[in-house]
Parts: sequence; structure tokens; C-alpha cells
Amino acid sequence: MNQNQFDNKAQAWSALFSEPMSALVQRYTTSVRFDQRLAQADIEGSLAHAEMLHAQGLIGAPDWAAIQRGMAQIKAEIEAGTFVWQDALEDVHLNLEARLTALVGDAGKRLHTGRSRNDQVATDVRLWLRGEIDAIAELLRQMQRALVDLAAQHTETVMPGFTHLQVAQPVSFAHHLLAYVEMFARDGERLADVRKRVNRLPLGAAALAGTSYPLDRARVARTLGFEGLCQNSLDAVSDRDFAIEFSAFAALVMVHVSRLAEEIVLWMSQPFGFIDLADRYCTGSSIMPQKRNPDVAELARGKSGRVVGHLMGLITLMKGQPLAYNKDNQEDKEPLFDTVDTVKDTLRILAEMAGGIRVKAPAMRAAAQRGYATATDLADYLVKKGLPFRDAHEVVAHAVKQALGRGVDLSELPLAELKALHPLIGDDAPGVLTLDGSLAARDLVGGTAPAQARAQIARHRERLG
Repeated sequence: MNQNQFDNKAQAWSALFSEPMSALVQRYTTSVRFDQRLAQADIEGSLAHAEMLHAQGLIGAPDWAAIQRGMAQIKAEIEAGTFVWQDALEDVHLNLEARLTALVGDAGKRLHTGRSRNDQVATDVRLWLRGEIDAIAELLRQMQRALVDLAAQHTETVMPGFTHLQVAQPVSFAHHLLAYVEMFARDGERLADVRKRVNRLPLGAAALAGTSYPLDRARVARTLGFEGLCQNSLDAVSDRDFAIEFSAFAALVMVHVSRLAEEIVLWMSQPFGFIDLADRYCTGSSIMPQKRNPDVAELARGKSGRVVGHLMGLITLMKGQPLAYNKDNQEDKEPLFDTVDTVKDTLRILAEMAGGIRVKAPAMRAAAQRGYATATDLADYLVKKGLPFRDAHEVVAHAVKQALGRGVDLSELPLAELKALHPLIGDDAPGVLTLDGSLAARDLVGGTAPAQARAQIARHRERLG
């Protein structure tokens, strides 16, 4: 029997049906256009299942050898781009089974013994997602390494730290970048935790109630590298928590990406002028020849909404489903696939872009000077001399008011005027009003002092390898 003959026979589900599926329903229900990316996982899962069937005496050695031979040819056809995908066969699973049966005959028909497409697809998605998780984990490490490398060049580069987008206190550019490293490090921890729950085997649950065949589920789990088994057959085939949990991780990592992208856009704008990006990460304008737009950062910021939307879609997909499997679950794949693709592409390009950031240190320092960023340092100076903090706060507020009136920075006020504000202000006061002095003073774990930034960089490098 050739493949086309098998396909024609397969258009009806079984002898129960008296007419073929309508063309409209076929187009509406087919998933093979997008789920064919699960082919490698489906082949791996099928081979592990077939090996177990043979070990359990449910299929003979000739069938096991034929299945191996047929799957090897199918894999080669897919890799060569010659495999013929057919909508009439609905999904990746039936396409592969049909081709296998066309190649090896009855052995292909015996492969489905003891399993259903319900536990088959759940297994395939978990296998595929596990591999993507490992790839994303490495991209997260690359993103962190890029930021750490940039931070290492700027432990003493002063910039304004902001609250409410108002200049607050001086920080080093390294310290600012390392805040994002901490975010991405937490993302990595979350991803590792998600992987544990992804890496559980549903196969053996069959359609919903398990199977009467003496399957060795633990053997299949070992073969495929799963760390455990899904313990309830109803839950095994209908659970998509793992996809939702991954999507929640992805949404959060993209929120962190979006925050960094927003700052890159701000920093590159003329009012800030803190950084410049390499030309390869910018675009121009169709009518304004002077423009260099940070389109990559802007698009990364925009794609965060796409990933958050997929999370909401998956949650909504599952919220009204009774046990066990329902056709609704076909709708889990496109958002999950797109989420994976978007996160991978975004992390890869942002890590590369970070290596092309050119820092304009003088502009950063000048911006820190404009906002009275060392006012808190003067208050701390008075507190260390015995003045209660609230009183010190009030004294420094008067100093800032005088500086505003003169249009100068606090450090530019005459020492005599500073001393006139309070008797505890001495000749050493100007030293605490410098930007570099402010940075150096915050020499505690988590602080912005250059020594602390260098220690954090060393810690991250050791962690990231």
C-alpha cells in the first residue's frame, strides 16, 4: 500500500463514520501547519514507546526493527524537507503514523498499542518544551554575561539614579546594569523550577483512564530522560499547567526585557544622551535624514505585550474545561510556540546589542550634577554628627532651596553659606557633596560603591561560568 492509498483510507476515522469530513471542517480542525515542529519529539517518544512495547512482549523483534527503520527514514525526509505533510491527516501524529505504516506495513499499525493521541501529544509538547527551556536558559546566561561585561567597564562611571524619573542619588552605571542581571538571574531560577514540572511523563495515561496493556511507564520515562511520571491519567492528558507556568515565566522575563529596552530608548534620546547604539541595531527615517531610531529596543518592548497576551490566552483556554482532554487544547500550541520563539529571539538580539552600547560618561555625570543628587549625603553627614535625621532633612532642604535660587549645584554653594545653615556643618562638608564621594560612601552589600560593584561582578561571573 502506498502513502496516498493509506491517506485516502484514513480520511474517515473508522467504520463508524458514514461520510468523510467536510473540507471546511478539515481546514478548521487541522493543526499540522503548526504542530509539525513537534515531529522530532514525536519520533523520540514513539521510539521509546515501541522499545518498551517490545521489552514487554507486546510487539515482536521484527516489528520493533521495522519501526526503527521506518522512523529513521521519516526523520531523514523531514530534515531534507521532502516529507509530504497533509492536512487530511489533521496533525503531526497521524501524518507520521501514516507514513510509517506506508513504509513498514503492519508494524506501523502496532505502534499505537497502549497509547492515545491524548497522552501522545502531551508527551510531545513536554519533550519539545524541555529542549526549548534548556536553550532559553543558556540565552538568559548570555544576556547576563553581556550586561556583566558592560558593567565591568563602568564601575566608576557616575550616572543619576532616578525615582519617579526625577534625579534621586548618584549611582554607578555598573550598579544600574547589575540590577537587570539580578532580574534575569531570578528568571533563570524560575525557569529551572518550571523545568522540573515540565519533565514528567504523561505517556501511559492513554485516552484518559490508563490502559489494560502491561506497560512499563518508568522504562519509557528513563529512556526519554523524564524525572517522574504523571500520577493520574485524567490529569496527565488534560494538564496544561506546565505550559501556563512556562508562559508566566516568559511573561515576566519579557517584562524585565521591556524595562531594560525602555531605558535604552530613554538613554539614547537627545534629552538624556547617555548612550549610543551601534548602527546595526538602529534604523533611519523615510523623510528625516538625521534620525537614528532604536527600533530593536522599541520592538523588544512591544513584544512583551505579545507574550503577556499569550499567557492570558492560555489561562482563558483552560479555565472552563471539564476533565479530561478536549479539542480546545489544540489551541495551546500556537501561543506556546510563539512565546518560545519570541523569548529566544529577543534575548539573543538584546545580548548582542548590549555589546554594541557606547557609553557617554560625561553626559551621565552632568545629568547627575543637575539634580542635587548628593543632598541625601549632606543629610547623612549631619546625622553622623548627632543631628536627628528629620532635622537634618530640613536643613538640607533649605540648602537646596538656596542652590535653586542661585542656579547652582549644592557643591557650588560657598562654604560660608553652608555653615550658616547649621553649626554642625564644618570645613569637611564639601567632601560629601561630590558625586564620587557619594558613590564611595555606599560601601555595603547591595550598595553602589565601585568596590561593591566589582564584588558583584566577580560573583556573577563565577555563577555564570
